Amino acid sequence: MIRVSDLRKSFAEVEAVAAVSFTAENGEITGLLGPNGAGKSTTLRMIASLLKADDGRILIDDVDIAKDPIEARRRIGVLSHASGLYPHLTARENIRYFAVLHGMSRPQTDRRCDELQSLLDMHDIMDRRAKGFSQGQRLKTALARALVHAPKNLILDEPTNGLDVMAVRALRELLSALRQSGHCILFSSHVMQEVAMLCDRVVVIAHGRVVAQGTIEELRAQSAEPNLEDAFVKLIGSAEGIN
Repeated sequence: MIRVSDLRKSFAEVEAVAAVSFTAENGEITGLLGPNGAGKSTTLRMIASLLKADDGRILIDDVDIAKDPIEARRRIGVLSHASGLYPHLTARENIRYFAVLHGMSRPQTDRRCDELQSLLDMHDIMDRRAKGFSQGQRLKTALARALVHAPKNLILDEPTNGLDVMAVRALRELLSALRQSGHCILFSSHVMQEVAMLCDRVVVIAHGRVVAQGTIEELRAQSAEPNLEDAFVKLIGSAEGIN
């Protein structure tokens, strides 16, 4: 579970995130939905402890990230839209490197690599160098790296950017399987179809603030609109009026 309370972050005079609060539950996929520049990526980076919040509180499975960041990091896997693979290492070596960073033993690492190879269908790329991988192959490797230490919580920042249709379908199937196994999955997106197909709950962010949150049905009811895209536009429009 990920719980965020009154999260704030400014860069110089720009307030990127202002008093953001929400909870992402275990066994659910929670989407952060908002226009570009809304504060989604900044929020995720603070949750992943890549940025320090100016104010507010972040709990990862009841571990306060400000008080015990190392333990909090053990409980999350992070996948950014820039995979950051080492091109001259194989997929297996990329995954092993992150396992070492998490303090895993060699037997643990080898066992986990075998599990992830099967889970993500990586048999054809596991021992190939990452240089020359397709976008989908890079995604699989980066996701395996994020999952190597078996975290209960998974954070994804616009994970489908640049993926072809088949890679997007494969990612959806994997995230659905992880949800069924009890994982807490939090991801940002501005793709309505993606959010509508995957998410149990949606947090709508605009101008660094939460303007609405709930199930897709609740957001439709709140906005009195028949589909998520129209609901989103109306909710964002209301936020524009406030600002």
